[in-house]
Amino acid sequence: MKNKLRVLYMAFFALLLMTNFSVVQAQTNMDEYMAKWDNTKKYTLDILAKMPDSGMDYKTDPAAMSFKEQIHHVGNAIVGISQGFLKGTDPGFEINLESASRAQLAEYVGKCFDYGKKTIAALSSADAGEKIEVFGNTVSRRQVAALLMDHTSHHNGSAVAYIRVQGAEPPAYVGF
Repeated sequence: MKNKLRVLYMAFFALLLMTNFSVVQAQTNMDEYMAKWDNTKKYTLDILAKMPDSGMDYKTDPAAMSFKEQIHHVGNAIVGISQGFLKGTDPGFEINLESASRAQLAEYVGKCFDYGKKTIAALSSADAGEKIEVFGNTVSRRQVAALLMDHTSHHNGSAVAYIRVQGAEPPAYVGF
């Protein structure tokens, strides 16, 4: 009987902790999100700047994206997902990756981030909370904006590994 009471007490205490932690967890507001967006843009461009010229076409595997394709993909995803799911319009710019210089790629990716920021900021609260079908999931547009940040972090992490393989030092990560 004593053990049953102990287990019940521990279960109650664990439930109480979980409830309190879920209530206390901070929620990011739009201003905080946009500040993080700007930080992520800068970090992505810093990553591009740190890759030696000789590593721009480096691939970890023949089937993998090259370094410059990783960075380009970040920008393309911001534009494509913003247009497809966040009510974005035609951004009015594009790039030919095959002939683009590092400076042109940096300018393109910067414009992609600016376009994404403008598109996300233009969403009303109702639009941001609207549930839509995205890649087989029903999610809010707010979740799609979070996905863009996660996706960028994923590819930035890969790009940092590419830089290290080339013997260069990646930029220091700044979280806020």
